[in-house]
Amino acid sequence: MRQPNFNRGPQGHPGQNAGFQRATKQQRQVMLRLFGYVMKNYKFSIITVLACIVVSSITSLVSTLFTRTLIDDYIVPLTQAANPEYASLLQTLFRLGLVLLLGVIASYTYNRLMINVSQGTMLRLRKQIFERMQQLPISYFDQHSHGELMSVYTNDVDSLRQMISTAMAQVFSSIITIVATFSSMIVLSVPLTLVSIGMAAVMVVVTTRLGKWSRGFFRTQQESLAQVNGFIEEMMTGQKVVKVFCHEQQAISEFEEINERLRSSAYNANRIANIVMPVNGNLGNLAYVLIAVVGASLALSGHWAISLGTIVSFLQLNKSFTQPISHVSQQINSVLNASVGAERVFALGDAEPELDEGHVELKNGQWSMGNGQSKNVQGDVDFRDVDFGYTPEKQVLFDIDINTNPGQKIAFVGGTGAGKTTIINLINRFYDIQHGEILYDGIPITEIQKSSLRKSMTIVLQETHLFTGTVLDNIRYGCLEATDDDCIRAAQLVGAHEFIRRLANGYQTMLQGDGGNLSQGERQLLAIARAAVANPPVLILDEATSSIDTRTEQLVQRGMDSLMQGRTTFVIAHRLSTVRNADQIIVLDHGHIAESGSHEQLLALRGQYYQLYTGNEI
Repeated sequence: MRQPNFNRGPQGHPGQNAGFQRATKQQRQVMLRLFGYVMKNYKFSIITVLACIVVSSITSLVSTLFTRTLIDDYIVPLTQAANPEYASLLQTLFRLGLVLLLGVIASYTYNRLMINVSQGTMLRLRKQIFERMQQLPISYFDQHSHGELMSVYTNDVDSLRQMISTAMAQVFSSIITIVATFSSMIVLSVPLTLVSIGMAAVMVVVTTRLGKWSRGFFRTQQESLAQVNGFIEEMMTGQKVVKVFCHEQQAISEFEEINERLRSSAYNANRIANIVMPVNGNLGNLAYVLIAVVGASLALSGHWAISLGTIVSFLQLNKSFTQPISHVSQQINSVLNASVGAERVFALGDAEPELDEGHVELKNGQWSMGNGQSKNVQGDVDFRDVDFGYTPEKQVLFDIDINTNPGQKIAFVGGTGAGKTTIINLINRFYDIQHGEILYDGIPITEIQKSSLRKSMTIVLQETHLFTGTVLDNIRYGCLEATDDDCIRAAQLVGAHEFIRRLANGYQTMLQGDGGNLSQGERQLLAIARAAVANPPVLILDEATSSIDTRTEQLVQRGMDSLMQGRTTFVIAHRLSTVRNADQIIVLDHGHIAESGSHEQLLALRGQYYQLYTGNEI
């Protein structure tokens, strides 16, 4: 996203002012959307909060106006009376105390309600963006780092909590206080009201100018924070690689650079925003002095009927009039931070979900065609003249033609970047092709519901991922309806039963940290067992045995052969044991099919496969 240049002050380059205007309009829309979101879900609470704020503001105003009555009707007469009587004053003060108590109750109520509103809003937002994240295509995660997404869930959402629970109520209270106080000021004295309005206008201009100046730095701060989170997450994941290559100092240097950008943007944002409150506070004090001088002058001149009580009350009203501006300026940090956070949260929530125009559904091992007809799932996958590129500018597959029969084992070999994994990703429709057609049992996969398509095939990736839970839970992840016995049989099938049995609690052993207490080979065996329990018609193995030693592979291969029996299997492998017995071996070279055939046929050709085989590079 292009960012305006915020390195100059508010009077900088003309293009910068246009950038400020665009940013202001965009953030105003974001904040209005956030307010609409809160109102939609907590309408009754917000109405109650507004009512309590009105009550609290009125009680505060009543106490301020009472000062005039106290001085003019009680204190001055009592000081002049020979035998002062305090009973009526005490009764009035008691009634005032009841009014102020009502204000305290109202203030406590709306603050408690705003806490509920803010926490509830955070709960809903996290839930909604997590649900949307589950609907996003794989390509979205290719373009956004894990740390950046985590920052949305933590830092950005938390910035909204601070704004909703504190700043939103403060803004409501300030608006109501300003309106009520202004009305009372006009009634008391028009000339003094004009003085107060003039000083308030100066405070608003100062707050607006400084807010515009700091807004861009707050956006940069949130983006830098996401970069820091992403870098830390990347370093934690690759810590072993960092240590193997003695890259610690370089990692520290890179982190210091990213961290310094965060410090600099945060410093600039808060440096500007934090001077708003002191400046407005001093302007408020200046207004207080001016009103006292002007009020005293008018009272002494005799042209305006201004009493001592009126001047004192007006001075308090002026503070009530200018303080909301100071309070709002005090919240400028959280408001600006929240506007940027809300923008990023809504951007994730608005991300285009993965499209699924398919109408063919898998039911009980049959394709339901949607017209009353059905056919059994065979596992026949064919490619016809398929072209594909992750971006329009860079095509990676060219004229891919693959014909399979149900139950066949198809192996892909070739150098790095040849397109092996890309073909696997296309079968699952993680990405959609630009040209050609992929058929599943004669049905274009674009016509099959993605959930049905993916349920009918299981993939074992080169990089395994285990979830927090028991060993049994991780195996059952392949089929949530599987019984404990089904999971154990799957583990026995692939040769994982023996090592699981030796664990402290067997199948009930808890795994945490992506199975960090298991070896890489053991983790891979669990991933294969997870695929076995799913019992799909199509099996995809993306170098599934790459992390298993030769002795373990011999044990696993017998289970793999049983698992592949009667299933269409696509294999990406570098080991001879998973390639030689394939029904069809496809040699890929820079996105083209260079050769295809059985092991013996390709050796007889003495082409690329022969070179790979004799060079032991498969």
